[in-house]
Amino acid sequence: MCGCEEPRWGWGHCAPSPMLLLSVLLSAAPFGLLGEETRQVSLEVIPDWLDPPQNLLHVRAVGTNSTLHYVWSSLGPPAVLLVATNTPYSTLSVNWSRLLSPKPDGGLMVLPKDSIQFSSALVFTRLFEFDSTNTSDGAAKPPGKPYPPYSLAKFSWNNISDSLDPATMSATFQGRPIHDPTKAFANGSLSFRVQAFSRSGRPAQPPRLLHTADTCQLEVALVGASPQGNRSLFGLEVATLGQGPDCPSVQEQHSIDDEYTPAVFQLHQLLWGSVPTGFVQWRPVAFSQKQGSRESALPCQASPLYPSLAYLLPQSPIVRAFFGSQNNFCAFNLTFGASTGPGYWDQHYLSWSMLLGVGTPPVDALSPLVLGIMAVALGAPGLMLLAGGLFLLLGHKRYSEYQPIN
Repeated sequence: MCGCEEPRWGWGHCAPSPMLLLSVLLSAAPFGLLGEETRQVSLEVIPDWLDPPQNLLHVRAVGTNSTLHYVWSSLGPPAVLLVATNTPYSTLSVNWSRLLSPKPDGGLMVLPKDSIQFSSALVFTRLFEFDSTNTSDGAAKPPGKPYPPYSLAKFSWNNISDSLDPATMSATFQGRPIHDPTKAFANGSLSFRVQAFSRSGRPAQPPRLLHTADTCQLEVALVGASPQGNRSLFGLEVATLGQGPDCPSVQEQHSIDDEYTPAVFQLHQLLWGSVPTGFVQWRPVAFSQKQGSRESALPCQASPLYPSLAYLLPQSPIVRAFFGSQNNFCAFNLTFGASTGPGYWDQHYLSWSMLLGVGTPPVDALSPLVLGIMAVALGAPGLMLLAGGLFLLLGHKRYSEYQPIN
């Protein structure tokens, strides 16, 4: 350990132990935030020299004139900070003593403060469970009898350093309730897998959201937990910070192209209304098998965003440390599955993915397959008209050259 007055970490402060700091640097593909063309993306676990260790994961994307910071943590409920700055030299500073205190305000900062162009946060607060046995309407709200929810602030999480994978630029927060009287999670867990990217592209598994080097993907998976009902549906409560008195807006986009996620033609976006904007993207689909397929697809329904007072939500220390105590929270619920069709009860598995980013959201273009089909569909009538015109023209010419015998 270096000679700091108190345990802390930050670029330009004490250098963390090499055994505790795991990082990987990759060149990033071009993407249009603040005129940037290239970025370097790093994924780092910030050590705290405490036992048990506290999880803090920093994704840093550096461009010529800007830096993006994503700070993920399982201190309290799982949460992520999104911060965009207008300098390639902005750094994250963490004061662990203050962050872990009852008043963490100021315990986490991005410096210099005047370089910050955008900042917000997402907090995953509760896991819901509903009994849909006697529910016939898949759109019912709530979708069945609710069981007592699981507060994710009362989960015990793994050491994030053990799951950091430099090859895939990913890390997994895996947890289970600290107090589990029903033993529902005796053989199960809830996981949040975070992945950064070195270039634009799509994952191999559905829903295959289009990503760039400016984004992070989150996959939430519930595996092996024993449901309290025979046909339980699960849901997730998500809270976010508004940029003013109003909640962020939610948009729904439609496409004729479902090549990447069969039978799903929608894309939902949560947008913060500032420049540069932050966004969350997801397709309204979850999966009941690890190898996601059309057969295991479950509908994902999102409630409208509603204002929520901070004291009604489980508190996130990193959000309080960065933004202070006075914040405008909004929340919405996601519900996975319906009373009919496939469900969590099939294999005790459920996964759902979202994309989190700063800047202009990636836009899906029509795939080569769909473009080819359109070219054939639109080109065939044109070719038929052209062939018919040539036939009439040549046929008339032959008739006009005929000479009668008499």
